[in-house]
Amino acid sequence: MAAAANVYAFRDVRAVPDPVLEPPPAVRVPHPVPLVIDNGSFQARVGWACPGAEPDPRLLFRSVCARSRGAARGGGAQVGNDLGSLEPLRWLLRSPFDRNVPVNLELQELLLDYSFQRLGVASQGCVDHPVVLTEAVCNPLYSRQMMSELLFECYGIPKVSYGIDSLYSFYHNKRKNSISSGLIISSGYQCTHILPVLKGRLDAKNCKRINLGGSQAAAYLQRLLQLKYPGHLAAITLSRMEEILHEHSYIAEDYVEELQKWRSPEYYENNVHKMQLPFSSKLLGSTLTSEEKQERRQQQLRRLQELNARRREEKLQLDQERLDRLLFVQELLEDGQMDQFHKALVELNMDSPEELQSYIQKLSLSVEQTKQKILQAEVNIEVDVVDTKPETPDLEQLEQSLEDVENMNDFEPLFSEETPEVEKPVTTVQPMFNLAEYHQLFLGTERIRAPEIIFQPSLIGEEQAGIAETIQYVLDRYPKEIQEALVQNVFLTGGNVMYPGMKSRIEKELLEMRPFQSSFQVQVASNPVLDAWYGARDWALEHMNREEGWITRKDYEEKGGEYLKEHTASNIYIPIRVPKQTPRISEAQASSKAASISSPCEQV
Repeated sequence: MAAAANVYAFRDVRAVPDPVLEPPPAVRVPHPVPLVIDNGSFQARVGWACPGAEPDPRLLFRSVCARSRGAARGGGAQVGNDLGSLEPLRWLLRSPFDRNVPVNLELQELLLDYSFQRLGVASQGCVDHPVVLTEAVCNPLYSRQMMSELLFECYGIPKVSYGIDSLYSFYHNKRKNSISSGLIISSGYQCTHILPVLKGRLDAKNCKRINLGGSQAAAYLQRLLQLKYPGHLAAITLSRMEEILHEHSYIAEDYVEELQKWRSPEYYENNVHKMQLPFSSKLLGSTLTSEEKQERRQQQLRRLQELNARRREEKLQLDQERLDRLLFVQELLEDGQMDQFHKALVELNMDSPEELQSYIQKLSLSVEQTKQKILQAEVNIEVDVVDTKPETPDLEQLEQSLEDVENMNDFEPLFSEETPEVEKPVTTVQPMFNLAEYHQLFLGTERIRAPEIIFQPSLIGEEQAGIAETIQYVLDRYPKEIQEALVQNVFLTGGNVMYPGMKSRIEKELLEMRPFQSSFQVQVASNPVLDAWYGARDWALEHMNREEGWITRKDYEEKGGEYLKEHTASNIYIPIRVPKQTPRISEAQASSKAASISSPCEQV
């Protein structure tokens, strides 16, 4: 919430654990409806493709897990919204994704378990709903194979369909009877993709990926602010950097020109955002008076004395019990009960009466010493209470000094050292600086520098092309007619395109690279974050009773886990072609063959 002078407080939102939801009856009658999962590297979105109901995903949670060290496999793990705040568990967080490709299927299984349990999928041993799952652009066959194996073998689903999230978003925002060609710019948490779509199908050969996204922007912003404010390293967390990116950052239409504006003090004062860190309004070192400090010392001393006294009493009680036991055994010896005496010695792990007597003397001495310490501690407490009274000057020395004084001016050296001690606490009560302002992060050019990395990766030392150069490279691979068709429908989607000014920056870049007086259209998804799930839901409702795009269990068993049935929003399936190996010839066969070849020559 903003206060005066552009001061904003961090919200530090904690995730609320998801309850176990009761599925509506429509998901089972007349047949199980598809389950739509947008499996993003930042956030997973799960819901039903139920006609006439459930228009939004029912679950939204971070795609991370945390398992304490030493816990069994699959046990003691927290997933998604059960984690609450991520920062205390940052060093334990694990993700199934490498960039935007799921590679750790054990963690992916935890995410799917969490989704099915919270949605109330009450099926023993299997999930009898079809699944629509998003995957990465040009997803490796091995990743799809492992995902299909997990879904069919572990959960026993009837069929599955894979699609690309940005294509689902593209077709969800496409108007009826509109052109089906376009250029998709999809920027997410880990990657940014440039995807050309020709006549409704993805041209996979000319797709390009930039390995930069919201994750790298948050890490870059964290480094910038930690270098700027080294006194607040622990408070500058990744979660707060993501909050700054989502709510306080923007894309500059002209980066160099915008930096020049920030050089103006007036512009800086009007546009700087001050992020207020939490702090305590009471400084222990400067606002405590001497009496409060003395009282605090006395309280600490009293606690230590009570703790030591309690420990001494416990030790005295334990030693006294052991001493009574040994004295009882000694009485058995004195009464002549030798059998019981030897049996007790064995229980005490002793060999002779002399050893018993030695232990009795040591314990008696220890008990007496402990009693003396307890008495001495009580005396010291009384002495400390007496010593806490204010010190008074020695009367004899004061009288002797008064006899030597002839006028009142000679009194000043005697009391000059006392007056500063009375006035000193008054000067240290109030701090010399604004404590709230000391705990503020001033966001100036950092608001534009962090998101700029997707246009200029060299800002963080990456040797990659930015979005503008990559768009130019993709367009140059087509004839002019196809270029004109692609730029008429430039579509922006993904959570990393939600910065203010993103659309105008893309339009500026296209204006610079396109020919004079050429036209282009740039469109932003209506909901860049959720449109991928909405598009997958629309596809599932449309193809619920068709075979197009669905991989059945029979297809999985016959054609392998990497098999993909193509559809309008899917990847292109390129099967693995294993070259036929020439049969190997044994050495004996090779020598006989060489002999048969050389024999006619010898005859000649």
